[in-house]
Amino acid sequence: MASEAPPFWWKKTDWRARVLTPVSALYGWVATRRMQRAKPPAIDLPVVCVGNFTVGGGGKTPTSLALASAAMRMKLKPGVLSRGYGGSNSIPKLVDAAHDLAKHVGDEPLLIAHYATVAVSPNRLAGAKLLKDAGCDFIIMDDGFQSVRLVSDFNLVVVDARRGVGNGHVIPGGPLRAPVVPQLQRIDALLVSGSGIAASTIVRQAAKAAKPVYIAKAMPPKKLNLSGKRVLAFAGIADPEKFFESLAGTGATISLARTYPDHHQYADDELRELHQTAEAGDLILVTTEKDAMRLARGSDTARTVLDAIMVFKVEMIFDQTDVPMRIIEQTLENFRRRMLT
Repeated sequence: MASEAPPFWWKKTDWRARVLTPVSALYGWVATRRMQRAKPPAIDLPVVCVGNFTVGGGGKTPTSLALASAAMRMKLKPGVLSRGYGGSNSIPKLVDAAHDLAKHVGDEPLLIAHYATVAVSPNRLAGAKLLKDAGCDFIIMDDGFQSVRLVSDFNLVVVDARRGVGNGHVIPGGPLRAPVVPQLQRIDALLVSGSGIAASTIVRQAAKAAKPVYIAKAMPPKKLNLSGKRVLAFAGIADPEKFFESLAGTGATISLARTYPDHHQYADDELRELHQTAEAGDLILVTTEKDAMRLARGSDTARTVLDAIMVFKVEMIFDQTDVPMRIIEQTLENFRRRMLT
């Protein structure tokens, strides 16, 4: 979504954001009122919500995976609840990683389903019930922080260290989904993802509000050997520049970089062009794991090109390795308190 968003959202406030201030103020008022007046349904399972202050990618998916992995180590059976953005499915459904397509269930849910049980549903409560029926005893809600359509026992908001909250304006003048202060009031902890100083202001605000602040980075596996290799990198994700920077950080030389809209469904002619360009330049094709999900079990061309692609996987690494377990423990404690009231 961020790649489709106006570039001025991620720069210093200019005349465009100022002109849109009245509309942003109205949008922010409505969003705040909705959050404050929400009376979401509850499920009798612990729920941690992983969200963002802004539209676009900020590291929710690797964070959800890190929490799922930690929950499994704690002998829990986590289930990830997603709206299924980018997919066409409109009814509650458990994702089948071996047979479902990204165009139906969404690329992020399909990716996560390779590691944990996932339900996609526009109705959050219905999706949560599916996970419970599947034997899950801990729910990780991927996004849904602002919509407040299911009671959450712990709200973890992820902010990108490179981009922070952009120009600090609410949609449509900026990337914020709601004003910062009412969002901060609802969080239980802030997770700063990546490197950079763009999130410094929001970190200070969180600290003043006595909210814990954690640090993590999405890192590729150490066994990935791209040092000195020339690559053609392409991505249809919210923040492709973040992918390109991570790729360059492995020592790879990005000879060509191609960007597409977030959740882009690649046409055969696009894939053939990418493949032919890489072969002509003796380049290695590299893309993200989310993009690869959209190629899996696609057309003959998609499968052929996928076989020639190096998939760049990342894992969220926390500065303090016990943070995911601490978040889960606090979620469980908050859940126990909720069930007693």
